[in-house]
Amino acid sequence: MQKLNIKNNEVAFYAVGGLGEIGKNMYCVQFQDEIVIIDCGVLFPEDELLGVDYVIQNYDYLVENKDKIKGIFITHGHEDHIGGLPFFLQKVNAPIYAGPFAMSLIRGKLEEKHLLRDAELHEIDEFDTVHFKKLWVSFFRTTHSIPDTLGVAVHTPQGTIVQTGDFKFDLTPVGNLPAPNFQQMAKLGEEGVLLLTSDSTNAERPEFTKSERWVDIHIRRVFERIKGRIIFASFASNVYRLREAVDAALKQGRKIAVFGRSMENAIEAGQRLGYLNIPEKSLIDPNDINSFPPEEVMIMCTGSQGEPMAALSRIANGNHRQISIQPGDTVVFSSNPIPGNTISVNALINKLEEDGAEVIHGYVNNIHTSGHGGQIDEELMLRLMKPKFFAPVHGEFRMQKIHTKLAQLTGVPKDHCFILQNGDVLALTKDTCRIADHIDSMGDVYIDGRDVNDSVGNPEIRERRMLSEEGVVTAIAVIDMKDKQIVAGPDIVSRGFVYMHESQELIKAANHEVFWAILNTFKNHAHADRRVINRTIVSRLQKLLYQRTGRRPVIIPMVTILNNDEPRKEVGEKHNSHRRRRNHHENTKNPSASRQNKKTTKAAVTE
Repeated sequence: MQKLNIKNNEVAFYAVGGLGEIGKNMYCVQFQDEIVIIDCGVLFPEDELLGVDYVIQNYDYLVENKDKIKGIFITHGHEDHIGGLPFFLQKVNAPIYAGPFAMSLIRGKLEEKHLLRDAELHEIDEFDTVHFKKLWVSFFRTTHSIPDTLGVAVHTPQGTIVQTGDFKFDLTPVGNLPAPNFQQMAKLGEEGVLLLTSDSTNAERPEFTKSERWVDIHIRRVFERIKGRIIFASFASNVYRLREAVDAALKQGRKIAVFGRSMENAIEAGQRLGYLNIPEKSLIDPNDINSFPPEEVMIMCTGSQGEPMAALSRIANGNHRQISIQPGDTVVFSSNPIPGNTISVNALINKLEEDGAEVIHGYVNNIHTSGHGGQIDEELMLRLMKPKFFAPVHGEFRMQKIHTKLAQLTGVPKDHCFILQNGDVLALTKDTCRIADHIDSMGDVYIDGRDVNDSVGNPEIRERRMLSEEGVVTAIAVIDMKDKQIVAGPDIVSRGFVYMHESQELIKAANHEVFWAILNTFKNHAHADRRVINRTIVSRLQKLLYQRTGRRPVIIPMVTILNNDEPRKEVGEKHNSHRRRRNHHENTKNPSASRQNKKTTKAAVTE
């Protein structure tokens, strides 16, 4: 068990994830034998992580110290803050504290993974406090693109450590919903904040992020000029945006149909908690949508990020059971593409336009604003909190660097600002702060599937990348070891390397090369075995194919041995420099399907 290299009177702050990246948020405050965790999110993989559905944290250190964990405190319900809970709870069943909307989403996640029955869940609000023996936790209300967002203050014997969560200062929230609680923040600042860790996502934007009220006004204006059917796509978790669209549609007398499971769940939770108010008579069954004139209908659906399995993509591709694009339809994208999704979103917009729809999207039409504060929001938070020490979180390095400079402009000394990496341990007392240690185990874990044990490592990822870029060539033969003869084959099968019907000369040369590779092995080795034969086939075939094509496909020799003392079996060994995949991954995983599943879920990331 790793023990932190800090003094007994020091408080430790460290990030398991969320530093140098946007996602995977998980921050810890530790004092002696008590650990408080803030958030437990996932990171959605870029395209080069083929087949990977989620990137989560390595939880080893926390698992080793699970008896010290007092609770997981959730700032809000976005996937990059709660998506890791089902994986973490499979290893550590810690109590969870969250606001009403986040808790509703968490319950759904845990029920889906059959973890809800054993989970210890505590619903909190901004005025609650949670006390442990040495640490206690309080909260303050912020605003973001999802309801019930909270900042978290961990009170320690050495001082208060504040984690803002994702925030912006929306002074005019839609629907008379609560604004940020400046009094709570200022009170924390007056009492003294030892360390502020603050959202850096929009640190590059020298602005004050616009209010949702501004978007509300423009959505109403856009809706007023639309005469046909409206298809409205947004993040399902952005209940404020859904409310704006609903209110604008109801004002025009439109009926509302909902498509997409996450959209249905978000609207149900929003209705139950009072964030949405859709009269029952205004909701129509999706099967009845064609019974109403187009000008009386608004469709709310998932798919604003171009996810291939989401409702909007299926509508655009013509394979949705109930809806197809009609002339006169207007599709409203009330979101901007998150990093990695721009190409798929643009392709979807083009397809919708080709099908005859008019598409209205993003900042261009003033129907989207970020949920993260720009530089002025960040400076205001710093002024309110007046921290002694500062560490920017939730952002890539360049964002953290800019945020640190903003902190210095507001009076935090340069040597009191720390740009940390995941695993760095900040040790604090009332008057001192230093990077005291680093937890080496806090790297990325790639999840290919639904379970914490469905993980793949870098060797598997490299193999998948090789397969995707170079293809695979299989050499098949049956060998009689007693007579040292080739009984059947060799045959060459290519997948993703060359098209066999147009490459007969190359395939013939490859067959010839394998034939002589086997015979020469018998000639040069008195006791040739399967391993020697396979190695020779791979070596000679690799050389031939690279000389002819300049490419290096994965080569799999499949040799059946007859009349030999070793156990008879067909061998499919990949002879390259990488470690073999585990059998259950090799035989059951479908990287293409996993990529589709990844993109379907990716839309729930923070916005």
